[in-house]
Amino acid sequence: MSDEQPGNPSDPTTPPPGYGQQPPPPGYGQQPPNWGNAYPPPPQYPPPGYSYPYPQAPLPPKHPQATPAMVFGIVSLAGLFACVVPILLAPVAWILGAKAVKEIDANPAAHSGRGEANAGKIMGIIGTCLLVLVLLVIVVLVIVGLNGGFDDDPYDDPYYSDTFIGLLGYLG
Repeated sequence: MSDEQPGNPSDPTTPPPGYGQQPPPPGYGQQPPNWGNAYPPPPQYPPPGYSYPYPQAPLPPKHPQATPAMVFGIVSLAGLFACVVPILLAPVAWILGAKAVKEIDANPAAHSGRGEANAGKIMGIIGTCLLVLVLLVIVVLVIVGLNGGFDDDPYDDPYYSDTFIGLLGYLG
């Protein structure tokens, strides 16, 4: 019986090693994880080969008028500052965008691209408002020009002029 090691279960008189002592807490003498870092630990991702419980359904195709509405809106607003002619595309962008948004909202499972269509619609509205302002400025400049507003003759009296504004002054 002398060849048996202490704590051998075959010897009931010897206690197992460490009997009556508390084991040290886990990680005793070590710093906690992420010690001294101001940021929280990174999120835990599922292991490779596993996915989330519910797979995403594929998106439906984009509405065929969503992208053209957005492109026409961008071209109309950007073209206003380069040349006035592209602003004429703004009402087209508004109409295409509004039609596409309406069709996407009616059946969202059939088409995607609502954001592009809505962006084209909004830029079309803004461009159309700017188009109306540009046309009003052109009309005012033409009326002023026809009435001699740009003439340098100091003796020209618009009250007795035979133009449109002179007629209004004469009748009034």
